[in-house]
Amino acid sequence: MDSERRSVTIGVLGVLIVGASVPVTGMLDGYPVITGQALRYALAGVLLLGWARLLGRPMPLPALRDVPSLIAVAATGMIGFQACLLFAQRYAEPGLVAAFLGGTPLVLAIAAPLAAGRRPSLGTVTGAILAGLGIAVLSGGGAARWQGLVLAALAMVCEALFTLLAVGLLDRLGPMATATWSCCVAGVGGAVAGTIADPSGAWALPDGRELIALGYLTIVVTTLAFVLWYSAVSVLGADRAGVLVGLMPVAGLVVSLALGMQDFRFSQLIGVALVSSGVVIGLRRREIGEPGALDVEMLHDVTTDDRDHDRAQRPGERDLLDELRPVVADGRQPERDVHGAAGNRLADGDLVVLDQGRDRERLGDP
Repeated sequence: MDSERRSVTIGVLGVLIVGASVPVTGMLDGYPVITGQALRYALAGVLLLGWARLLGRPMPLPALRDVPSLIAVAATGMIGFQACLLFAQRYAEPGLVAAFLGGTPLVLAIAAPLAAGRRPSLGTVTGAILAGLGIAVLSGGGAARWQGLVLAALAMVCEALFTLLAVGLLDRLGPMATATWSCCVAGVGGAVAGTIADPSGAWALPDGRELIALGYLTIVVTTLAFVLWYSAVSVLGADRAGVLVGLMPVAGLVVSLALGMQDFRFSQLIGVALVSSGVVIGLRRREIGEPGALDVEMLHDVTTDDRDHDRAQRPGERDLLDELRPVVADGRQPERDVHGAAGNRLADGDLVVLDQGRDRERLGDP
């Protein structure tokens, strides 16, 4: 299994775990919101540190420039998201809140490439729209007061920020360290904020039902699912991985039906079909044999005008484009056997120059 397929698999597993945990989250309705989440994240951070030590993995320490991003991820994507989600349901029906969260894949599909200086991919945006429509159909919508609408929109933004703000951290620290230090910051920050907000009732002792819920959310949803999700994002990118968010309500639906918490409706099949189609379309990457107009235009620009394009990346070395430019100019066939004796494989010296993912990323091609 190649790295991309593996990343899709673990990303799907991560979102299914989170989606299936929705009924468990409801078991904490009566527990203090902020300090409950702080306890969950602090314990998860400790478990992740122990897990890394047990596996013998190095745990990079965050640099000073990483601290603002870690605080932002913890405040918005972790504590903020859970708080907005729970408070929104006091002013809006759960179906409407879930429908708002259906916009998260679209936000990631557009915002992630723009933040990286690239144009959004049409396929990823299309897949995100289909996934969002599927979520809306699955949720069924509902009524809300204006406070519920605002809080539901904030929950959607916070959910997107959980991924967007972590992109730079993933590049510098890796998935395990990003999840670990985010949990630690969320645990400390949530404990302080919760104590200030409610000094008398912030640290209520959980009963048996709440303790089970906290344990499950800590060990399975946070410790395991966070690492899986960030591992997928680090390979797929925030925009393509974002379409997988559509699978969360599908997992929640399956669990709810299995537990008899809701009745089956035909519209749910339509919603699942829309989400599935969106995920397939959003994850599809253009193959090398399917160049678009942008590829041809970029190749022409590079071979005619920008002679230093790839040499700037590898100073002192002669690149493959130097050999192709005269060929492109007068229409001759290249004298060098680009594909070599292996037939359909590039010669070893050319692999760095024609790496599909890296060169497309640099040229801005989705």
